[in-house]
Amino acid sequence: MQRICVDMDEVMADTLAEHLRRYNQTFDEDMTPDDLAGKGIWQATPPDRQEQVRAFLDAEDFFEDLPLMTGAQEVLKNLSTRFEIFIASQAMAVPNSLGPKYRWLQRHFSFISPSHYVFCGNKSILRANYLIDDQPKNLLHFEGRGLLYTAPHNLEAIGFTRVNNWQEVADYFAQVPD
Repeated sequence: MQRICVDMDEVMADTLAEHLRRYNQTFDEDMTPDDLAGKGIWQATPPDRQEQVRAFLDAEDFFEDLPLMTGAQEVLKNLSTRFEIFIASQAMAVPNSLGPKYRWLQRHFSFISPSHYVFCGNKSILRANYLIDDQPKNLLHFEGRGLLYTAPHNLEAIGFTRVNNWQEVADYFAQVPD
């Protein structure tokens, strides 16, 4: 059975929506995903706000109730009948996120066994046929086939097979033979 590794943040979970919600609430602004075209929130944040923006991620509740990316549950449930699915998150970049991410996955993706959660710091260790990720750097050293999941920060990335939403993920894998 072929194996698919799937990133969590900005692929399954709408982390950016929560980051923007906290940023706008804290600084009384109205930053939108369109304001981030081609850059991450870090590049759009003034230097004097960087520490607070990082503190959002370190908050115990940041990763607990993230919104789902539209279609992620349905498509992954369907793909799990044909592929072995692993969730691969660089959770070690934010160690406080381990428990909340685990609970979030259990709540929303209970059909994927916890033995298929990979919380790592470097995704070059992954061995799978496919990796769906929003970070181009994670796809560069991946030995299988990488799919770049579109997010505002990666709009300028070229040279990758791109999927813009979960329907496009479903369509892509519908063409992959069992």
